[in-house]
Amino acid sequence: MATIRPSSDLRNKYNEISDFCHTYNEPVFITKNGTGDLVVLSNTDYERLSGKHELYRLLEEGFTSMKEGRGRSATEVLDSLEKEFGLRG
Repeated sequence: MATIRPSSDLRNKYNEISDFCHTYNEPVFITKNGTGDLVVLSNTDYERLSGKHELYRLLEEGFTSMKEGRGRSATEVLDSLEKEFGLRG
């Protein structure tokens, strides 16, 4: 369940919010005048979320290239990896 706190808690209960984010690996939603305003995450969770976003972006880019005929076959990719890194199948 989402944890929702008023903006005044950022000033008055910062350590409590920080401890919650680090302990439960969940965001805290901050409201301003009763309306959603911010989301607070630990650095670790933010980096994980950003990494997933980048991975999905790169996958979409790859799928688009494949659909447009700009991609390489799996055999070509594996052959180039084998040559570059000296891998043997």
